[in-house]
Amino acid sequence: MLSKRTKTMAEKENSSSETPSLIQSLPEEVIIDILARVSRWVYPTLSLVSKQFRSLVASPDLYARRSLLGCTEDCLYNIFYERETGLRHWCILLPEANGNRRLVRIPLLPALTHGESFVAVGSKIYMFGGTTMSALSIDCRSHTVEPLPSMPVPMLNTMAGIIDEKIYVMGRFYDYKNGIMVFNTKTQMWEPEVLNGEEQRHDPGLDYLVFDWVVMYDKMYVRDHIECSVYDPKENRWRPEGILSSKDWKNACVIDDILYHGFSVDGNYNLSTYDPKLRCWGLVKGLGKLLSGMCWIHAANYGGKLVLFFAKAIFNGRRNVTSSKEICCAEISLERRQGGEIWGKVEWSGQVLVAVAEKSRIRKSLNVIV
Repeated sequence: MLSKRTKTMAEKENSSSETPSLIQSLPEEVIIDILARVSRWVYPTLSLVSKQFRSLVASPDLYARRSLLGCTEDCLYNIFYERETGLRHWCILLPEANGNRRLVRIPLLPALTHGESFVAVGSKIYMFGGTTMSALSIDCRSHTVEPLPSMPVPMLNTMAGIIDEKIYVMGRFYDYKNGIMVFNTKTQMWEPEVLNGEEQRHDPGLDYLVFDWVVMYDKMYVRDHIECSVYDPKENRWRPEGILSSKDWKNACVIDDILYHGFSVDGNYNLSTYDPKLRCWGLVKGLGKLLSGMCWIHAANYGGKLVLFFAKAIFNGRRNVTSSKEICCAEISLERRQGGEIWGKVEWSGQVLVAVAEKSRIRKSLNVIV
């Protein structure tokens, strides 16, 4: 005869095992409709329930339904540079049940070398160049990799930006001439014409060390160690951007066509903005307390919110010698107030990675929608 406690445990086990069976007995389209309304972050756990769930979680029909219902979510993929090994890794900013965040490595994505460029378009990340003609796309819904048609010409030190459903890939050919190649995301093919950037450029920026590049108002802005230039694809022409050249901006992001980047003055960080329409610089207000004590800042657009990755030193207790750093993150909502000032409000801030080596940092952030 079973004891009362044994009966209770058995009843609980039967109840928990019956729940998946009840759901699985529903028509598949109904299950997909239910799963589409669940956060994408729960899918890895759901895939462990059964083979059917594992198949449904990877189904294109599920993500099509999510899109139709307006249940898509923003996910922030990052490239983390590890100073000790010199390697770069893919990682994702993962929300936790307690409201915190952490950086989690994704081992299944392609290995990274140096010199590649990346563009996020919807649920995909496009990856170009490096030292080869290779091009590929990563489907972030399933973390599957699909090769793309090879680049028409091998290119070094590539930069890429999305404008009107076309990806403009800029860089230097092996004969040391600059050029621009265009990949059409609709046809998944390269445009036949390779633009000769050397003839079109107003300045020699691509011949030098490039700090960063962004797209604002369907134009591509490139900052090298000398100055900033802007490329207009409609005119296929470069021109200098003098005011934007006044700051050495890098690790920047764009939100609503406004540039955001962190800069240090005498060891104190500020967050700067640049409006390409007004052609003027500004400062984000309200973040003074957050910005104190940072070692570096990397800015990212996370579904329209500003995300700052930054490092803080961890001391070993002897003479204030830094032994390692912790990587922190802050999610910030932005508000443009009367007079045009931009104010930031910290919605969450905390540690996302601990005890990393000196000079290890986030190199690139890409916002995808799944």
